[in-house]
Amino acid sequence: MSAAGAVLARELTLAFRSGGGAGLGLAFFLIAVLLVPLGVGPEPERLAGLAAGTLWIGALLACLLSLDRIFQADQEDGSLDILALSPLPLEALVALKAVAHWLTTGLPLVAAAPLLALTLHLPAPAYPWLVASLAVGTPALSFLGAIGAAVTVGIRRGGLLLSILVLPLYLPSLIFGARAAASAAEGADPWPAFMLLGGLTLFVLALAPPAAAAALRANLR
Repeated sequence: MSAAGAVLARELTLAFRSGGGAGLGLAFFLIAVLLVPLGVGPEPERLAGLAAGTLWIGALLACLLSLDRIFQADQEDGSLDILALSPLPLEALVALKAVAHWLTTGLPLVAAAPLLALTLHLPAPAYPWLVASLAVGTPALSFLGAIGAAVTVGIRRGGLLLSILVLPLYLPSLIFGARAAASAAEGADPWPAFMLLGGLTLFVLALAPPAAAAALRANLR
């Protein structure tokens, strides 16, 4: 097995062994979305207008909930220093950790979103756009989260600071992703918002690994 494959397998194994860490985001997503009809009322028309934004906000907060486990556990037990000294470039390590975070947090949210959309009466034409926008947009959430996690890796109980740092960076993905699904629900053209979301994600995927690696090098000195 290659070094990259070994690191990715390690991250996935740890995620599923960490006391339900891999399912924490999904559980939060389910609870947050299912509470919406109780809070705003069961009227289908009202819920349909809120569905796209609600699902995207729930996915965003669910991703945010588990960001601190990207680097913090490895930093506390000394594994991060060993990984940083391995032949694998630090940028590649960051990318693999972000991919593992998406596979264990973002991908389950994408799979669960259509079922939860039923409870919010999302119009049928919006379902493929909701899934597509989440599939394209949630990787950016994991990679942006890796930057915040790298910046706060040496700070004890830095979860609140991590949330404050990362949340503003999530807003463009939230706006374009929710707008794409909402446009489809309203019968408008979802392509402009979806294309902007895709371009933003590609930009983040290129920028995040070197930015997070630079933050890690500064914190590991």
